[in-house]
Amino acid sequence: MRPLVGLTCYAEPASWGVWRDVPAVLVPQAYVDALRAAGARVLLVPPERDLADGAARELVDVLDALVVAGGADVDPARYGEPPHAVLQPPRPDRDDAEVALVRAAVEADLPLLGICRGMQVMAVAAGGALEQHLPDRLGHDDHSPAPGRYGEHGVRTADGSRLRTVLGERLTVPTYHHQGVASHPGYEPTAWADDGVLEGIEAAGARWRIGVQWHPEVGSDPRLFRALVTAAGPDGEIG
Repeated sequence: MRPLVGLTCYAEPASWGVWRDVPAVLVPQAYVDALRAAGARVLLVPPERDLADGAARELVDVLDALVVAGGADVDPARYGEPPHAVLQPPRPDRDDAEVALVRAAVEADLPLLGICRGMQVMAVAAGGALEQHLPDRLGHDDHSPAPGRYGEHGVRTADGSRLRTVLGERLTVPTYHHQGVASHPGYEPTAWADDGVLEGIEAAGARWRIGVQWHPEVGSDPRLFRALVTAAGPDGEIG
């Protein structure tokens, strides 16, 4: 049996065939392809306003792992800050559902991977906060060079981390984010961009709980997805 991996997704207007701007639940297929190639079955988990803790636990109970996908900015009200001028419109349905799901996954010690926004949701769900617009501090847009265009930069992983075990000391990653994680209670910082931006967090002692700020589904390196699926499998061997 292949592990069943839940994948959070968007609720956005979409167009196909003769249909235009139809409310739809969707996610870039690259996530699904990457997880399937790693040996998983994929279950899309749509956003849901006011997802109760009990309902989140029920959903987590049927999964072998959870991936929290990228997407729009987390509402800064979630971590007690006013919105930056360039903040994207909030998606309260995604915020509600993903915070509840992450907390349920942590409680169940379910293998968990947060990608871009997903890493930020992990931090916020744990009581952390975000840096709302990195270019204000960095003075460049290298992490999100243009609308709809991924950037690329180097990443260094921490010695002794699971990210180091899976990915090695250095790698080049595809990137598309203008925000970053400022604080992350319960997580260790385990990867950084060459400009010092935090690019990876993980929970020591957890079965397998990692967040990365880059987009591994866009690149050609399958190792992170393989490690997640292996951890979610019947043997639970952790890379």
